[in-house]
Amino acid sequence: MTKPAIRFEKVSRHFGDVIAVDAVDLEIQDGEFFSMLGPSGSGKTTCLRMIAGFDRPTSGRIFLFGQEVSNLPPFERDVNTVFQDYALFPHMTVGDNIAYGLMIKRVPKDERKKRVDEMLDLVQLAGFAARKPSQLSGGQRQRVALARALINHPKVLLLDEPLGALDLKLRQQMQVELKSIQKRIGITFIFVTHDQEEALTMSDRIAVFNQGRIEQVGTPSEVYEKPATPFVAGFVGTSNLISGDVAKRITGSEKTFSIRPEKIYLGSLSDAPSEKMYSATGTVRDVIYLGLYTRYLVNLDDGGELVVIEQNLKTTSMDVLKTRDQKVCLSWDKEHISRVGG
Repeated sequence: MTKPAIRFEKVSRHFGDVIAVDAVDLEIQDGEFFSMLGPSGSGKTTCLRMIAGFDRPTSGRIFLFGQEVSNLPPFERDVNTVFQDYALFPHMTVGDNIAYGLMIKRVPKDERKKRVDEMLDLVQLAGFAARKPSQLSGGQRQRVALARALINHPKVLLLDEPLGALDLKLRQQMQVELKSIQKRIGITFIFVTHDQEEALTMSDRIAVFNQGRIEQVGTPSEVYEKPATPFVAGFVGTSNLISGDVAKRITGSEKTFSIRPEKIYLGSLSDAPSEKMYSATGTVRDVIYLGLYTRYLVNLDDGGELVVIEQNLKTTSMDVLKTRDQKVCLSWDKEHISRVGG
């Protein structure tokens, strides 16, 4: 059986009285694009730093392909890191920046040039070797940082919010390119982000962090469609959480359930939902027209509120705004709810 690329065994990291990482167990498989997702201070970056060797666990053990590396220095681990700020040497050319690790290892010049050219082709920057970082765009500098990290052929590449400094359009473009590069070279990528869209777009699996612990590990569709906890339901995308008496009137159980806004059909009171659907009536409190789709805030007659999102296939802003203050019937497939929490 293949050993996982990374394994955490009850790993904790304390900073004085602050518990940054709290007894985390985790396995990341060889060749995965794995994302650590969570808000600031949730422990994801500390976990990445412990894999890199920049930080050491207070307790527990970390394994890299079956070898314990908990107390090994960074240069003895077959991993490399790409940072948000690129960390390029401004006085060096692109080619020398990429070749820096090979120069330290005293790799012959001809071999260095060959491998630099391979890396430039990989990140679509062929012909840029003689330029300085100041002559590049943000996206190009990030590609150089990626090439520099990959040229030593690490077994695991760690990416610490590497797209955070880019504008939205370039960030979305780089998401696709990063995933494409990872597929081509086939090594394990571990990607730290607080951006749900990034994690959902690129990952084979996602670990959702909260207050030093992992709330859920799963594929993007598992984490989005079947959130395990109220935190995951609220953090990964937008979700409606219904509990108590309101939940019981809708589903027959007081147990909290989540329903995604785009799964809800907004219709008139005369619409009769099928037996395969749950339904509730209410009044449209507010309408937010967002071009591609419209967000409706509906006060339920039984108490509580639901957010509904509908794509604007035929409607205009004038059409959707007319629904404000109207009585409506909301319905959704029973299979689309997810029970969350204990």
